[in-house]
Amino acid sequence: MRSVAELDERIVGCRACPRLVAWREETARVRRPAFRDWEYWGRPVPGFGPADAAMLLVGLAPAAHGGNRTGRMFTGDRAGDVLFRALYDVGLANQPTSTHRGDGMTLRGVRMTAPVHCAPPANRPTVTERDTCRAWLTNELRLLRPTLRSVVVLGGFGWQAAWPALAATGRPAPRPRPRFGHGVRVTLPAVPDVAGPLEVFGCYHVSQQNTFTGRLTPAMVREVLTAAAESAGLR
Repeated sequence: MRSVAELDERIVGCRACPRLVAWREETARVRRPAFRDWEYWGRPVPGFGPADAAMLLVGLAPAAHGGNRTGRMFTGDRAGDVLFRALYDVGLANQPTSTHRGDGMTLRGVRMTAPVHCAPPANRPTVTERDTCRAWLTNELRLLRPTLRSVVVLGGFGWQAAWPALAATGRPAPRPRPRFGHGVRVTLPAVPDVAGPLEVFGCYHVSQQNTFTGRLTPAMVREVLTAAAESAGLR
C-alpha cells in the first residue's frame, strides 16, 4: 500500500474474520432502539486523522453501537466522549464532541486507530482475530513512520498488539517487553531513516468500566495526551 487513503479503503472491505463479520452485520441490521433511524456503518472502521500524523492513538476495537454505527473510530459512544473531550482540552481536536462522520471534527497532528477494526461481541476480540488484523496496524505504522514521534496505547489489549506491529516496522521493543501500566513511557531509539526516537505511552482505556469507577479520570487522560503531544512536537 502506497498511502494511508489506500490502506483505509482496503480495511473497509476486509472480511477475514467470520465471527466479526457476522456480528458487525447483525448489529447493523438489528440496531439498538435508540438508533433505529440510523443507517449503521456495519463494516470495518478505518483509522481517523491526518496521514502525516506525529502522534498515534491505539485503542482496542470499534464499539457495536459506536464506531460500527458511525463509521469513525471512538465516535458515538461514551468512551469516545471522554477521549475527544480530552483531545479538545489539550488542543489536539477542533471540537469537544464527535457524533458522526461529517460533523466537522478534525484532529491536529493526531491519528487514531485500533488493532482490531471490526466490532467484536462483548467488546472482546480473540487473540486469533487480533493477530489476523495485525497487518493493517503494521502497514499503518509503516506509512506513518516518517512523521510519527509518539504513540499512546489505550489498554492492555492494544499494548500487546502494538509491540509486534512496531517491531515489523523496524522498531523492536526492549527486552524484556515493557509491562503495560497507566503512565508507562518507553523510548524507542531513532532508526536510520527517521530523525528522532519514538515515545510509546501507556494509558488506561477510556472504557466506561474505567471512567465510571474512577480508575481513569479526565485529568489522567489529559496528562498522558499532553506528554505524548509534547514528545511529538505538537505543543
